[in-house]
Amino acid sequence: MQDFDPQAAETFTSAHEIYKNMRGKCPVAHSTDWNGFWALFKYEDVQEVLKQTDTYITSVQNVVPKIAFTGRRPPLHLDPPDHTPYRRTINRFFTDAKINALEKPVRDIINNLLKPILEKGECNFCTDFTNKLPGFVFSEFFNLSPDLGLQIREATYGFTVAVQNGDGEGMKVSSLYLYEIARDIIKSRKEHPLNVKDDLTAALLKTKHEGKFLPDEMILGTIRQMIVVGMVAPSVFIGCIMVHLAENKDVQHLLRHNKALIPAAVEEYLRLFTPYKGFARTANKDVEIGGRLIKKDEPIALVYSSANRDESVFPDGDTFILNRPNIHQHLAFGAGPHYCAGAPLARLMLRIVLEEVLEKTSDIEQFGEIHMTRWPEWGILSVNLKLMVNG
Repeated sequence: MQDFDPQAAETFTSAHEIYKNMRGKCPVAHSTDWNGFWALFKYEDVQEVLKQTDTYITSVQNVVPKIAFTGRRPPLHLDPPDHTPYRRTINRFFTDAKINALEKPVRDIINNLLKPILEKGECNFCTDFTNKLPGFVFSEFFNLSPDLGLQIREATYGFTVAVQNGDGEGMKVSSLYLYEIARDIIKSRKEHPLNVKDDLTAALLKTKHEGKFLPDEMILGTIRQMIVVGMVAPSVFIGCIMVHLAENKDVQHLLRHNKALIPAAVEEYLRLFTPYKGFARTANKDVEIGGRLIKKDEPIALVYSSANRDESVFPDGDTFILNRPNIHQHLAFGAGPHYCAGAPLARLMLRIVLEEVLEKTSDIEQFGEIHMTRWPEWGILSVNLKLMVNG
């Protein structure tokens, strides 16, 4: 039974047109792709699954298609309470104080990447900016060299390409290489210890649960998990913002001359261009959602990209509207115990990108073809921009 085709080629607008139709006609849909899975398109259904953590678990399958072939990666691959010691340690590195301390280095990284782009005047924004930015920010956050950050970025890109192409062998090879990088990070921390208050890897190595240190293989999986999640989403998301600005000169002008509105714009962009449609849960018993029977152990994709445009929650959901009264309800970072720990860093990065790009330009234009991701992400892999510099 095939209610929709998750592998259909997409344009910048086609996916959301399909999802709008699915919300109206088949909000709980089934696909036979990747050994079969269910997909939830309505906000209410997605939210209910996220709330019911005792029934809908992540420890069986947490992404559609299933791409975890090389070991468990906390905290996402564990259910509460097993995930809690990892998550508690990670959360300590995303406090307001920690994020505020990253503002200047992240701004410097963004400006260093923008400088040659602005001098040239046009670029492939993904190749020249968004694909590089997460690697440098990741290096700063994890106290790594910029060279290692770029190495991670390149390895993650290889993994992402393999996922996009459905290349199972390529996914395994790339994933194992990312594990090797994670091992090197851990080895470096053991050989050259840093203060547990200043370094997440060091803190994980010193974390105890029920009187025992966390298992080495689970710490390895945690670092490996953060590498991929922290790299992929920004690289496919930021280009969407730039295309929207290029197509909406009034929004460009408004934000360029009213910087105080940029944090609100970030939240609306997160809702409008949510890059996730493949994060999944698995029911540990037979359940019924929207009148359809979903059997135990059948994977359920939570299509955040669709839920965040659900008109029953966000009126005129396909339109960019600043300061929506209920914008805090968006699910761009998920919800519940697996809410994205890195959300504060993502918001910082996005805010500074918008501030610096808009301050340094008088206009943004898009030209040429836009190349989109395929499932399990939604976003832009390649887009050409002209950036007109002030003066």
